[in-house]
This record gives sequence, C-alpha cells and structure tokens, in this order.
Amino acid sequence: MYNDILVPTDGSQGAKAALEHGIEIGSQWDATLHTLFVVDTRVARSGPLLETLREEGRQAVRDVEVTGTQAGLTVVTEIVEGNPHEEILEYVSEHDIDMVVMGTHGRTGIDRVVMGSVAERVVRRSPVPVLTVRGEEQN
Repeated sequence: MYNDILVPTDGSQGAKAALEHGIEIGSQWDATLHTLFVVDTRVARSGPLLETLREEGRQAVRDVEVTGTQAGLTVVTEIVEGNPHEEILEYVSEHDIDMVVMGTHGRTGIDRVVMGSVAERVVRRSPVPVLTVRGEEQN
C-alpha cells in the first residue's frame, strides 16, 4: 500500500519529528523512504545565501539518510531549487509517491499570513495522503 514515502526536510525539529513517523510507517510497509530538500529560490537566487541554503540541504538530507538507513530502510535523497510546495508536489508525481509525511512549524498570527504554510499547500493539492506532524510552536 505504501511502497514509497516522501519525507520532505528542511532540517527543522518539525521535519525531524515527521521523519520519526515516516520511518515507523515505512518500516511497517517495507517502503522506500524518499527525502527532499527544496532550496527556496524565493529567499535567495544567487550568492552566498544560496550556497548556504544548498549546504543546509546537503546536511539535512544526509541526516535523514543516516537515520533511515540505520532503521533498515532504503533511502533516496534529492535536493532541488524552487518554490517548496510546488517542488514537493512535482516530486510526488514524478516518483509515484504513495504518502507524504511532513512537519509543520506551528506558526500563528502574522508569521503564518506572511510566510504561509508549505504543509497546508501540500495538503490541499496533493493527490496522495499527507500526514502532518506538528513541530514546536515558534514565538
């Protein structure tokens, strides 16, 4: 039923919490765990900030790969650049993903209005089930 599970990561506590759930579900179904880091090009298009985001992505997917492999799962990693929710949905379609497990940041108020919610956009547009795992509240 769940052969391929996507756990998008940004290295946050919410993403790490989602990874725990993704591994648990993946282990029950002997699934392949996919992880995706999206370098948000709305934040940086070039220069040192873009390279910093790329390095954060490399570290984030490395962490997921180590954790997933230690749990006995096959792990596929990828880093792409673009708009996070669009890239996640594109990955779902291109890789025949059966389920997405992703963290939320717990933003409220003006932060949510300004920043939006990647998880919310994925939930609304995803053709497959999406499990959201709440991260810690940000103040």
